[in-house]
Amino acid sequence: MAKKGRGRNNGCTALSAVLLMAVLTGACSNSEAGKGGAQDGNKPQADKPFEISIMTTFRGAEPPGKDNPIGLELEKQLNAKLNITWLSANNYSDKMNVTLASGDMPDLMLVENPMLSNIISTAKQGAFWDLTSKVKDYPNLMAFPKDSWENIKIEGKIYGIPRARPEIGGYGIPMLRKDWLDKLNLKVPETMDDLYKVLKAFTEQDPDGNGKNDTIGFSGYVDADGLGRFTWVRDVFNQANGWKVDGNQIIHPDVLPGTRDALVWLNRLYKEGLMSQDFAVMKLSQMKDQLKAGKAGMFSESMQQSWIMLNDLRKLESKADYLPLNYVQGPGGKFVGRDSGHFGMYVIPKKVSEARVNQILALMDKGSSEPVSDIANFGIKGVHYNETDGMKISTEQAFKDNVSQEVFGQIFLFNDKYMRGYATGIPKDYFDRNKSIIDERSKYSVANPSLNLISDTGVKYMPEFNKKSQDLKTKIIMGSEPIEAWDQFTAKLKTDDNFQKYVKEMNEAYQKANGK
Repeated sequence: MAKKGRGRNNGCTALSAVLLMAVLTGACSNSEAGKGGAQDGNKPQADKPFEISIMTTFRGAEPPGKDNPIGLELEKQLNAKLNITWLSANNYSDKMNVTLASGDMPDLMLVENPMLSNIISTAKQGAFWDLTSKVKDYPNLMAFPKDSWENIKIEGKIYGIPRARPEIGGYGIPMLRKDWLDKLNLKVPETMDDLYKVLKAFTEQDPDGNGKNDTIGFSGYVDADGLGRFTWVRDVFNQANGWKVDGNQIIHPDVLPGTRDALVWLNRLYKEGLMSQDFAVMKLSQMKDQLKAGKAGMFSESMQQSWIMLNDLRKLESKADYLPLNYVQGPGGKFVGRDSGHFGMYVIPKKVSEARVNQILALMDKGSSEPVSDIANFGIKGVHYNETDGMKISTEQAFKDNVSQEVFGQIFLFNDKYMRGYATGIPKDYFDRNKSIIDERSKYSVANPSLNLISDTGVKYMPEFNKKSQDLKTKIIMGSEPIEAWDQFTAKLKTDDNFQKYVKEMNEAYQKANGK
């Protein structure tokens, strides 16, 4: 659930024309092929399971098999046949783009970032169902946070069902090894200077006590078009979640002075060996492997990953502990980003008949009810968990049967503000601590003001710009380019017609959206 970088106007515009032609061709040739089951609107036939194809991601070690008991129980509860294609989070975006371009889309497909340029153009050209007038009839879906719906809108229209997430707990404020802090007699860091000192100690003072120089402070990686797991560093220095609100306008993060400060800070970490030296090519699974092996002291992820990582790590180090920070204090004060309320959306291709669209919405609505969501995320009561004092305590069978929010919880989820703090097998005291951190973070959380704003210039221009910008950031962090190269880059933006037009359009969209 991670949320990883969100709400950016970037993507693969080159795919759009091919993609749309393929999807619409598929719609013409297969307009009848997608029909089946009930034709009475919202309900599948009682005597025949509703068959649906779904493409989504799993974020655990492996996907569930066809005979997974959770999947079978969900099919029973939903009276459905779930034909799910599970894809690794490592390469989901690539596989999604290939599927879009082929036109052979499933009934329901996860789009992790609705603001990608190819998704925007494909939606606007009619390849996905416009669900704006339909979703209001489904109370469990409507119970998602308001931002879950607002931040997936494309020019005011809803083209998918949000993979809803709480607004607090997913933004990647870091978490670190509390047991290492205690061993080295260090306080929980609050400022960026504090963090630097902690990361230096984690790297140089043998916190795992094995007598070897084999630990680093910070494990993380960048994306091709963004700072990835280092985004929070930029945001802390800017006191902004992406774009910064300044009176009646918003300012692009690349021209904010804090972005330069963040590059200097990260370059210092890299130069001194306090962070992943292969961050430019590292994948999510490689970062997790490093953490599970106890070789890194800090990482940036959604809060539930603190327990998911720790559960594996404790097999090697029984007293290990990952502590999510309440905030990080930058030049502008205490900061933590507020999430978008979603981690993507599930789109329905236009080739699906309207009757089936209604059935899909009904299935997803029931899947978002508390009883069905509990099965998806916690398993079967008495088999995969027992309840004590209102806390679901996982059994060993839960791990054997791959019960996790990382699997079926990627599709079916009940709205719960503390969901980001929970993971399968988490002890009550650890969960209670996470809940208190979520409450604390809500006091300082800052929203991203640009999440569902669209600029036509940005759709065309920003994908290439973002890659160029990130390429330079990576080089500066690694020291192959000096920080002065960033000064030159941002100075040129003042006379870059495309960039200035993009910023102007984003501000117009912001002012329109906020009635200014």
